[in-house]
Amino acid sequence: MNIIITIVVTALAVLYAGLFKATKALLPLTLVGLLVALGFCVTAWDTNTIYYGMMQMNNFAIAFSSLLILGTAFIFLLTENYFAKDSENVAEYYTLILFALSGGVMMVSYTNLSMLFIGLEIMSVSSYILAGIRKNNFASNEASLKYFLMGAFSTGFLLFGITLIYGATGSFSLGAINSYLVGNYKMVSPLFYPGVILMMIGMCFKVGAAPFHFWTPDVYEGSPSLITTFMSTVVKTAAFAAFIRIFAGTFAPLHDFWMPPLMVIVCLTLFIGNVTALFQKNFKRMLAYSSISHVGYLLFSLITLTSTSNNNVLLYTAAYTFASITAFAVLILVKQKTGGDDFESFNGLGKRNPLAALALTVAMLSLAGIPLTGGFMGKYLMFLNVMNQYQIYLVAFAILNALVGFYYYLRVVVAMYFKEGADVLLETPVQYKVVLILSVIITVILGVYPSVILNLI
Repeated sequence: MNIIITIVVTALAVLYAGLFKATKALLPLTLVGLLVALGFCVTAWDTNTIYYGMMQMNNFAIAFSSLLILGTAFIFLLTENYFAKDSENVAEYYTLILFALSGGVMMVSYTNLSMLFIGLEIMSVSSYILAGIRKNNFASNEASLKYFLMGAFSTGFLLFGITLIYGATGSFSLGAINSYLVGNYKMVSPLFYPGVILMMIGMCFKVGAAPFHFWTPDVYEGSPSLITTFMSTVVKTAAFAAFIRIFAGTFAPLHDFWMPPLMVIVCLTLFIGNVTALFQKNFKRMLAYSSISHVGYLLFSLITLTSTSNNNVLLYTAAYTFASITAFAVLILVKQKTGGDDFESFNGLGKRNPLAALALTVAMLSLAGIPLTGGFMGKYLMFLNVMNQYQIYLVAFAILNALVGFYYYLRVVVAMYFKEGADVLLETPVQYKVVLILSVIITVILGVYPSVILNLI
């Protein structure tokens, strides 16, 4: 609870600092607040505290909360002069991101479906506003409207599912619902089954799984790049942690019921995400479609439930988070200099900015799943998890899709090192250097020493 309180208090302090035009204090104040919240995560480790039957700060919640906070801190380090060109009220951006983060922490720690909904709405509404915060930009306005309409529609599915589950069990508590399933396994109410499917649809939208992914490319492309970075990492990680918390835990007794439709979703997500990313000419849009494919790999953890599923998801989301932050950081630098975000904008980057090119190369290798990177270990563990249950055909299908990913990820690497571009030096601010170097180090550590995460939860 201290974690959420700290984040919310920081958000309010930043907002008041903005009212008094203390613009230079915004970033330091925000980072200090996030560090304090991260400190509370460390001190809460192994405590397993339950707050009023609504939230549980166990190691699962603390590990994912720490990842969300760390990812948000890295994103804030990229805000140097980024928002100032759009608005004088920069504090609004900081405050909305922090409120979204507080909703994300609720989503990874809920033990009651009402708290899941509250956390989801806090995070979602903040994200809707952030997507369209460039009021004079048509693409940003379109992204916000699409995100809002599709988000509201999916929330209806989720709420209807929660209603049916409450009607069947008489409770919103995850523990009570799980006890109902265990004690009445052969006499589960007919209301419960459609409730599970409707909740699955709602959660699949939030994580961007096919065929509920149509909002993703347009929203990612139209939103400010820094906001897209936040949505594709922190928001997606929080949503998936919430997904696995209820399906891998509470709904586990009905795994044989909801696993077949989920397997269909996994196959569609892998195929649509990789194939559509293959034909993109815009780097930012390619990252949007590739993020869909990564959801497919993450859903492997729900196809086969094991004692290592949570750790595997934590490793994968951590590797994906820091690789994506690196990719978007370099994209922001390139776009500020060239004005474009297509693949041609990266031509010759290896000569113009060796550090940015190297960092982006490591990020692309990780997202593609090349050995010695965190992305490789994430995919390997997901595949191994499914192969242990003899789902060999699903693994083969996933590997074929991963091979497709090699092409569009390495395409930008070829552009950076093997194509000639404008002979213009691309400078890297100090804060960007810090983010790029730390992200690359974390990506390599996760690939070489995955045990630093695999033994956490």
